[in-house]
Amino acid sequence: MKRVVTGLVILLAFGAAKLRFEQSLDAEYKAEFFRGAKIDLSVREQVGQVGFIAALSGFRAVIADGLYLTAFNAFANMQWGRMVLLFNNVTTLQPRMIQYWNEAAWHMAYNAATAAREDPFQPKESLRIKAEREYWKLGRDFLERGIRNNPDHYQLYDTLGTLLRDKFKDHCAAAEAFAKAAECKDALGYEKRFAAYEMAECPGKEREAYELLLKYYNLGEGERLPTLLKYLGRLQEALHIPQNQRVYIQPEKHH
Repeated sequence: MKRVVTGLVILLAFGAAKLRFEQSLDAEYKAEFFRGAKIDLSVREQVGQVGFIAALSGFRAVIADGLYLTAFNAFANMQWGRMVLLFNNVTTLQPRMIQYWNEAAWHMAYNAATAAREDPFQPKESLRIKAEREYWKLGRDFLERGIRNNPDHYQLYDTLGTLLRDKFKDHCAAAEAFAKAAECKDALGYEKRFAAYEMAECPGKEREAYELLLKYYNLGEGERLPTLLKYLGRLQEALHIPQNQRVYIQPEKHH
């Protein structure tokens, strides 16, 4: 009986210690934005048992680098499905490596999508277009998951904004992505303008876009770039801004 009681005490102590450790680890992961990036059995399938144990033992970066090189070979051989799986595992192992999320999205939304759109073995254009758009979605998914793990850096918001603008033609969502990029400490100066440009293309946001562009215009010559002036001129016409309140925009020269 004494041994049983002792065993129960040890189990309870171990359980309490394990719970505290897991809670501490969970708090650390949340602090580091490790959200939606958990090692699972698909990683084990890619790296084998030894590699899987190594990943759990603190060698995540080494295993991720190896899988990244394998993913590049898959890209060279146009093995898009294999590349998706590999990049899923690369980003799972190293969720704070922005480069991995960006490259995964680029390969999906641009390289794989273009290959699908131009697939010589698929005679039906409708199916080629469908496949192309599925790869756009995969690229978007990589970026959105990357942002959840790296909400404090501008790069993935910027790439997402570009994808939403150029592929999805969703100017409202693109404006939001660029605006989020502009809020980051490491943001580049053009992000705020890009947000305003996309807002100008978003139905119902014209007035807000005009006021933003006018604000940037009034900051001085450094902000008065051709694209900003172009959108400002368009919005002055669309919003019927009184002539005496308009900024003079020099007409474009046609050659």
